Amino acid sequence: MNSPAEIANNYLTIGTGKAKIPPVKMFMLAILAGMYIAIAGVGASVAAVTIENASLAKLVSGCIFPAGLAMVILAGSELFTGDCLMIIPCMSKKITVWEMLRSWMIVYAGNFVGGVLVSAMVVYGHTFSLFNNKMAESAVAIAAGKTALSFSDALIRGIMCNILVCVAVWMGFAAKDAAGKILAIFLPIMVFVICGYEHSVANMYYIPSGLFAMNEYGIAADGLNWGTFLIRNEIPVTLGNIIGGLFVGLMYWGIYLKKAADKGRN
Repeated sequence: MNSPAEIANNYLTIGTGKAKIPPVKMFMLAILAGMYIAIAGVGASVAAVTIENASLAKLVSGCIFPAGLAMVILAGSELFTGDCLMIIPCMSKKITVWEMLRSWMIVYAGNFVGGVLVSAMVVYGHTFSLFNNKMAESAVAIAAGKTALSFSDALIRGIMCNILVCVAVWMGFAAKDAAGKILAIFLPIMVFVICGYEHSVANMYYIPSGLFAMNEYGIAADGLNWGTFLIRNEIPVTLGNIIGGLFVGLMYWGIYLKKAADKGRN
């Protein structure tokens, strides 16, 4: 396996390559990543929806949801939360701040399209009719719960989430084969799901699916609308995800790459 120092050096090339992807191709890869995370969310919900014990339901969801990041990494796509690690080549002057931000914006938009697309397909394809509409009821309840969070709660849960997601991505780079990568990313992602942390891209599926289900299945939920989705959840969670990702990236850059970057400037 690759050592942490080797991962840091390898990511200089990986992150630099991400910034050089043509915008249209980057957007398409981001749509795929949004869809992969959303599909994992569907599977996690289906597996857990009829389990009455809340802790067990969380555990089951946590065991299914890592499939999303496995698809992102192995099938090849661009995920906003993982791409927060692009701060590493940015700090080493391999890419500019603008190149990093441009990549983030394109990938974020593509992830949003992919997440909303899957949410619409599962609602209007009536996957949510499973278990006598319990899937639909669960989707609305999950979305309502996420939009009921305070700004500070959503922000902090977003920070914690992307610390774990970026650590999972980092650990995935340690492995040199597909099986190793899947095993490496599994536990950090399982932990973030079990703990109820907030992932901006996953919420691009979870909350729109609840919004669509409200209309399709006639389920009421006070305070759940597109405005509360964006203001009460997506914005603070995204900010938290950025902070968490920058924390991980800057820490590893400082530990393994800062001295080399400083020498290069002298």
